[in-house]
Amino acid sequence: MIWFEIRPMRWISRQKNFIGLTLNFLMRRKGKHTALFVVYTLIVFLLSSVLFFTHAVKKEASLVLEDAPEIIVQRLVAGRHDLMPEKAIEKIRGITGVDTVRGRLWGYYYDPVFRANYTMVVPPDFKYGEGNLAVGGGVSRSSIVSEGGIIPIKNHEGIIVMLTIKKILSSDSELVSSDLVLISETDFRNIFGVRKGLVTDLAVSVRNPKEIATIANKITKLFPDARPITRSEILRTYDAVFNWRGGIMLLILSACVISFMIFSWDKAAGLSAGEKKEIGILKATGWETSDVILLKFWEGMVMSLTSFLSGVVLAYLHVFFTSSVLFSPVLKGWSVLYPEFRLVPFIDAYQVAAVFCLTVLPYTAATIIPAWKAANTDPDAVMRA
Repeated sequence: MIWFEIRPMRWISRQKNFIGLTLNFLMRRKGKHTALFVVYTLIVFLLSSVLFFTHAVKKEASLVLEDAPEIIVQRLVAGRHDLMPEKAIEKIRGITGVDTVRGRLWGYYYDPVFRANYTMVVPPDFKYGEGNLAVGGGVSRSSIVSEGGIIPIKNHEGIIVMLTIKKILSSDSELVSSDLVLISETDFRNIFGVRKGLVTDLAVSVRNPKEIATIANKITKLFPDARPITRSEILRTYDAVFNWRGGIMLLILSACVISFMIFSWDKAAGLSAGEKKEIGILKATGWETSDVILLKFWEGMVMSLTSFLSGVVLAYLHVFFTSSVLFSPVLKGWSVLYPEFRLVPFIDAYQVAAVFCLTVLPYTAATIIPAWKAANTDPDAVMRA
């Protein structure tokens, strides 16, 4: 029983000694290890920032689309989106399994003064009446107009319509409302020239989510010129878009990763004369080969884990507290009205593990392999080298 109590204590004491020696070796070459730490941390920071931002935006989009209609029905003319007749609502409502159907009015308006695109939407219950608007934060910043201000809008006949801003939408929803303009149905039809009886598209709610594909097929048969778009298809599109943009950034950063791999390989090719001499002295003073390997293992782990954790923490702060200021123009896409929002932290453990395997494991192996080779060499030969 005493042996079982003493042996773990000896093992813990031995590991503390190894860590102390490791820190001593690292402090002897401060300049070299500081430069290595900076480069190592920077690579982890760049890779983690791209992965964190891409995953968080995809997660945010999926949460936003949770309240989206199960099916959106659009009419196609010559392969392009066209206006939908309201009489189609009753026919679709008669399909078994359909809960509700409503027509939607929305469109894009280009402001030539501020060179920005606004998304104009008629909500089901617009409470501000004709001649008034509710706008997103991006529209307010772009037009330099606050609540109570006037925005001039040119309608389809070239006549300027003066509309009053009654409300600026909450910044909590700016991910989807930055370029949003809520408007009354009368003003919308006046601006875009959409006559009564026509809507932009139809929003279909389904009772049983398992029947979405079946109902979409029935709508296609009922209206051959219509295109039903399911919520799952929209989510897949968002995933594809952000995966593509994140892939572009990772491709650009691949040069950094390749450089780091070359550095790790060069380190594995051999130790410096000073490091070989240190190993020779340790061997001459009675150290076993396993002790030398363990020492170098701790040296690699201290450097790699410190750099990895520093890079991940900096990436977390960069993405979730500064809204990814370095990468947001590329990952968000081109736009005049960039939304100002703070992403909710969503971290994929698989992505963290991938960065860990790409950075920590190669460097740790690169410190052990040459140490093993030097430790198996005659101490006198190593010190004379």
